[in-house]
Amino acid sequence: MSQHTVSSFDEELKEVAGRVSEMGGLAEMMLNDSVQALVRMDKELARRVIAQDKRVDALQFEIEEQAILIIARRQPVASDLRDVISAMRISNDLERVGDLAKNVAKRVIAIEGTFDSKKFALGVEHMTELAQSQLKDVLDAYAGRDGVAAASVRDRDDEVDALYTSIFRELLTYMMEDPRQISVCAHLLFCAKNIERIGDHATNIAENVMYMSTGVLPTDERQKVDETGIETDAAS
Repeated sequence: MSQHTVSSFDEELKEVAGRVSEMGGLAEMMLNDSVQALVRMDKELARRVIAQDKRVDALQFEIEEQAILIIARRQPVASDLRDVISAMRISNDLERVGDLAKNVAKRVIAIEGTFDSKKFALGVEHMTELAQSQLKDVLDAYAGRDGVAAASVRDRDDEVDALYTSIFRELLTYMMEDPRQISVCAHLLFCAKNIERIGDHATNIAENVMYMSTGVLPTDERQKVDETGIETDAAS
């Protein structure tokens, strides 16, 4: 393979990685803005989050198209092939993160009336901080091809799960104490579940970064502590 061909191939790989990083930045922003919209009951901000999801979807399509072309034209092997495959997998998880953040924003718009956001949304906000930390750290690990840092993110998944279970029980208590809050608490339960799932997708990304850097996927099963049985909102 000529030096020129090698150089252009490297540029193609860098371009795909750059688009994954751009997609990750957008997903991070959507997560933050959706929960800020919830805490402040800012329906205009929620609408902006929903609108941003189209750009995330477009980036995923572009990444997959580029990856397929690279595989078809370059026939990469070893670490180069892992880079391409991992980019496709990670973009799929980031697309789901965007969908889940959008679902939180939709819940903000659906909530009728006012409620004590400090009382009801504080736990959700704290869980979001943990999920955001996971997402930021795993995207940094992806940019640096750092399998050790990715493994650390994977090991932290139970923190988000445990906090979700705690929030679930707390909100159930609120609903039993004051039936007037059932509607608001139900919306918050779904918001919390969507954020817990974002933590799961960050963990998926961590596993793909580990695969990208080492060539080996983790074989030990991740423990899940979700005892609630609540499902996320359907993607739309």
